[in-house]
Amino acid sequence: MKLQPDRFALPFIRRSLIGAAVLAVCAAPAWAVTPFVVKDIRVEGIQRTEAGTVFSYLPVRVGETFNDDKATAAIKALYATGFFKDIRLEEENGVLVVLVEERPAIASVDFTGTKEFEKDMLVKALKEIGVGETKIFDKASVDRAEQELKRQYLSHGLYGVKITTTVTPIERNRVNVMFNVDEGDVAKIRQINIVGNKAFSDKELREILQLSTTGWFTWYSKADQYSKTKLTGDIEAIKSFYLDHGYLAANVESTQVAITPDKKDIYLTINITEGEKYTVSGVKLEGETFGREDELKKLIVLHPGQVYSGAAQEASIKRISARLGTFGYAFANVTANAEITDPVKHLVSFTFFVDPGKRAYVRHMNIAGNTTTRDEVIRREFRQFESSWYNADKVKLSRDRVDRLGYFKDVKVDTPESQGTSDQVDVNLEVTERPTGNFTIGGAFSQAEKFTFTAAIQQQNFAGSGNTVGLELNTSRYNRTIAFSQTNPYFTDDGVSRAFQLYLRTSRPPAINIGMFTVRQHGGNMTFGVPFSEVDTVFFGIGAETTTIETDQTSPAVYKNWVMQNGGPASGEGSAHTYAIPLTAAWGRDSRDSAVTPTAGRFQRANIEIDPFGDAKYYRLSYEHQWYRPLTRWMTLALRGEADYGHGLGGKVYPIFKNYYAGGIGSVRGYESSSLGVVDPTTFDALGGSKRLIANAELQFPFPGSGQDRSLRWFVFGDGGQIWQEKQKIRLNEMRYSAGIGLSWISPVGPLKLSYAKPLNAKPGDRLERFQFQMGTGF
Repeated sequence: MKLQPDRFALPFIRRSLIGAAVLAVCAAPAWAVTPFVVKDIRVEGIQRTEAGTVFSYLPVRVGETFNDDKATAAIKALYATGFFKDIRLEEENGVLVVLVEERPAIASVDFTGTKEFEKDMLVKALKEIGVGETKIFDKASVDRAEQELKRQYLSHGLYGVKITTTVTPIERNRVNVMFNVDEGDVAKIRQINIVGNKAFSDKELREILQLSTTGWFTWYSKADQYSKTKLTGDIEAIKSFYLDHGYLAANVESTQVAITPDKKDIYLTINITEGEKYTVSGVKLEGETFGREDELKKLIVLHPGQVYSGAAQEASIKRISARLGTFGYAFANVTANAEITDPVKHLVSFTFFVDPGKRAYVRHMNIAGNTTTRDEVIRREFRQFESSWYNADKVKLSRDRVDRLGYFKDVKVDTPESQGTSDQVDVNLEVTERPTGNFTIGGAFSQAEKFTFTAAIQQQNFAGSGNTVGLELNTSRYNRTIAFSQTNPYFTDDGVSRAFQLYLRTSRPPAINIGMFTVRQHGGNMTFGVPFSEVDTVFFGIGAETTTIETDQTSPAVYKNWVMQNGGPASGEGSAHTYAIPLTAAWGRDSRDSAVTPTAGRFQRANIEIDPFGDAKYYRLSYEHQWYRPLTRWMTLALRGEADYGHGLGGKVYPIFKNYYAGGIGSVRGYESSSLGVVDPTTFDALGGSKRLIANAELQFPFPGSGQDRSLRWFVFGDGGQIWQEKQKIRLNEMRYSAGIGLSWISPVGPLKLSYAKPLNAKPGDRLERFQFQMGTGF
């Protein structure tokens, strides 16, 4: 043996020790290995690792010469696997013996004291960073996991959290890892100090912050829990606020976050430099305008003489860019350069420079997120087509049309540049599906009705086809119904829709406090809708219906009169029936940005139904108008009005079974459902009428803590409405009004609406109902 101080080396003896992991990787000069030819390789000490795994990492095979370089490489390779905490190489009569001591494996990872986070979520998160069941135990990884847990708790305001980790060895070289968590109390923001503000009060600035001190809704919104991400957003909000009010040089210079020694209270200080308030002295437009300079100038909403507004500047840039986008310039770049023209009078001028870039066309229209809805159901709503010039208006219209289907909770569109090209874009439409079916089933037993069974199912997007299918079944003793309906919005390829309905209904009120009568109706109808613009559709329909009313001496007078006037006994006690062939024509316009949670646009519908050929002889006129406008980025004004009018033809009385009703959610909240108008003098039940006026107004806000989620909103409202019978005049002073507060939620089982209303001018005899809720209503 020779000493070779400049190489990794180890002594070589009979069954000689050739190398050890620590020495091979880290040692200073040592003894050299006497080379030998490997006759065989044997692995000792493994419990879970397969011998083949060890062989695969060794840089030597049987029959090769083993030397100090291969010894060093072998130990480094095996150590790098992370499976072993000790490695030795020995030689025994030409056999290379690999002796290893495995690292323990993690048998389980568990937590105690965790309330803020779900255990399953924590287990999954830690497994991603190497601490999980079946993973190799590594103390460094466990320490990192502990620090990551602390970081997560700190981000939730739990600054007093304490975490201790217990590692328990068990059989077969395994360990259990237990994280013991003492979460402590949530640190709350005790005070927010704003320094340097002169133009605006502390109260005004605090109102635009996400972070706040403890208040009424902070238990839900958690706005009183400090978050660095929220603070960053608040800094930007303050800057934007000052820019929108003319302070061109305003800036948040610094922020200080202090926590009390008991880690329960946080004090936040924001230091602001306001600068001066500037007025716009001039606005110019330069660059390539394609001869449309006057047209593009009109899109600028930043005008000379006005106080500078960052929001107006951004809006001008977006409007010019969007207009250029309608010509195919998807990558148009519009910049606004500011020049202070008078630092004493604080005047600033702006030059909007237009760089349209290359004209682009659409390469692919991609759809994502539709797990149920077929691609063709979405694609047939597109107005931007592949291989055509990009048009921003058509892309937006395509998004809005998909959203108006009502099948999706959220619809997003993105237009990235196609990879490898400079004149193509891909239009990526991503949808988030929502449940579009409603199913209810119920049964009950009572002394009056015995056993009853009710069921109803409606699927707006049946099997992802875009068709709406509905089935209703009611076996109540007093109200029996079976009805089937189906709507195909694309009955023809060019968008003509077809809807039909078949039904059989029987209504017989209970004999307790109500006169006996029976109304039986069966029939059907079919309607076609023909689109003649992107938002307008005309509908034509025809139906057939037979109605039979049976009365006796206890029946209300209005039903007896109807029997007499339609061929029944002169006493009105008996039965009579009519048949009707109603013809319908309607016009609808829908420019809302969403059918489920609209924030902008209108919905209008005018309808006429007339029966000139049947016995009933009547006509009905209806008009509904919904109008939505965003007042701020978080507040929407919604208005709705409806007017209905019905009258008999040829001297006939307007059919009582075609009456309109009002009261309750959907018309006038605060009054019982269908309770307004004339009531029967004997039973005091509302009889409805042939004339109806309804008006609703809502101010809608996102629910605290829900962010921009439009599916959960609260609102304040005012309602008005009334019902008049055929021979009554419409008198607006007879309208009933109410006001209140409510909550709407697009829940997994359907739209849910709650309201608490105060009737403003209720009269004696009105049936009041302050708290109301309903599922399945749209407004």
